[in-house]
Amino acid sequence: MQSQLSTLPDWLVFGLALGVAGSVLVAGLFLAANRFFPAKQQARRMSDGGERRRRTELREYLTAIDEQYAENHFVEGQHVAFYLPKRDVAITFDARAYYRIERSPTYPVLVEHEMPGIHLGTRLPFEVPEVTLGPDPEESEDPAMHAFEELGLDYGATAAEVRSAYRERVKEVHPDHGGDEDEFKRVREAYTMAKQHVAS
Repeated sequence: MQSQLSTLPDWLVFGLALGVAGSVLVAGLFLAANRFFPAKQQARRMSDGGERRRRTELREYLTAIDEQYAENHFVEGQHVAFYLPKRDVAITFDARAYYRIERSPTYPVLVEHEMPGIHLGTRLPFEVPEVTLGPDPEESEDPAMHAFEELGLDYGATAAEVRSAYRERVKEVHPDHGGDEDEFKRVREAYTMAKQHVAS
């Protein structure tokens, strides 16, 4: 091997070494950037109040129908939002987990972040009693309720929570970051309204 390298021109050996060093450097930069600055979609999923709000609604609904559940459970090697042990039903927000569990004896239920919790009953594989959980914020006439909903918060959140949620939402919807102008205006209006109704 040493004799083969010595027969190669110096410029070729230098170029190969430089190419390998450059590739290692670029790979290291990508790994570091991915670790310290996660992908926007992942960050959005973590900061989005939609899942948190829907989890609260699903929790209220399952309690209202008197169904025993475990939250943040592992089923068939997949992390799910809720698991109903007596019924062997897994409720998840993750489509990949849904399709993996679908091949097992456990019955999976996929719930979108936008789906109000009261509608879970139509997707469950068993009869559920009729329950009323109070007004759906999306159908409410109260503009303050809509404002908190737009920011992904429960009604009556603190001023600090409203500010934090507003900053996160602006990062997602600002036109300079590829967002929609109308959605950006809705978020600004929601912030103004929510500030006036924060919990003291």
